[in-house]
Amino acid sequence: MKIGNLFVIFSSFEELTDPRVDRTRKHNLFDMIVLTLCSAIGGAEHWTDVERFSKGKIEWFRKFLKLENGIPSHDTFGRVFALLDTEEFLRCLQKWVDALQLSLAGQGVAIDGKTLRRSFDSATGKKALHVVNAWAGDLHISLGQVAVDGKSNEITAVPKLLDLLTLDGAVVTLDAMHCQKKTVAKIREKRADYIVSVKDNQQTLHEAVRDEFIKHGENNYQARSVRRHVSKETNRGRLEHREYVVAPVPKSLKDRAAWKDLRSIGMVYRHRKDKAKESDAVTFFISSLEPKVRTFAKHLRGHWRVENSLHWTLDVTFSEDASRIRKGAAPEIASIFRRLALSILKRDTTVKDNVRGKRLQAGWNSAILEDILRGKAA
Repeated sequence: MKIGNLFVIFSSFEELTDPRVDRTRKHNLFDMIVLTLCSAIGGAEHWTDVERFSKGKIEWFRKFLKLENGIPSHDTFGRVFALLDTEEFLRCLQKWVDALQLSLAGQGVAIDGKTLRRSFDSATGKKALHVVNAWAGDLHISLGQVAVDGKSNEITAVPKLLDLLTLDGAVVTLDAMHCQKKTVAKIREKRADYIVSVKDNQQTLHEAVRDEFIKHGENNYQARSVRRHVSKETNRGRLEHREYVVAPVPKSLKDRAAWKDLRSIGMVYRHRKDKAKESDAVTFFISSLEPKVRTFAKHLRGHWRVENSLHWTLDVTFSEDASRIRKGAAPEIASIFRRLALSILKRDTTVKDNVRGKRLQAGWNSAILEDILRGKAA
């Protein structure tokens, strides 16, 4: 039986173009993808780990793969993945996401960037890879990503990422850098809604929204059209008090028509207190959603959680920040494998453990790895 029929996740990569000429192909590209993803799920963090993991489980892999020339060396993994077309690879990833037939209706999708700090190469002058990722937090899945030269280039990268994604019904959340007319228009073109923070990079808009909430505040937010929600949370000795306020976009707001389908404005006041200090912050937002404050609060909390649910896990559990993979397309391909493995592990329901525990068990026990690959997540 073809492994693509047995484990759906792999069928999305069966037609991926091999960049090598025929005479140099000792190992099948599809086999290498299967080996690498299984290794990433089972604890591998570098190409040397992939080689070790694959050799240790070669008899299990031969149940599904021919492996006529054995397991590729770590140098072969690194060299071949450095040559891949990342856009085509991402399209394969999107095929898998589409095959899951997930409903994004009402689901939050946080778009946020992350730098792989040790992926730079001083010898060639190559900067550290910066990745912009779309993370559906409640669904525990990475929907896609694009790589950019640095954080300053995220603005042009986000529309490219949106083009890759199917977002019908989703609520896309972004920070103030992406408060751009073209970006919100692209989100609406993808039949999704947006909540975007507003700061001084859009000075006129920022001042207009701020002034509107000053007026509402002077009336103690008693206007019939204004909705307010207060929450308190204590976590590890830190108290966080939040006040969310939303209102319809005022007809007097300058250039409101330039922001596609702008329907509401929002404000969040946050007060944090721990043993060492206290801090206050106020942030303003614009949105295509109707002014429903609990919906607004839910999606903002989901966006703020991406740091722990995605970035922190990639660094602590997958050692992404420490990765020295740096040649060609290999850093980005490796980052896609990590996010794909993380998505599968987070969505898995066959093993009752955290992500680190699931990785350990999948590495130790091929039957558990097989169950994870067969599950609804994969």
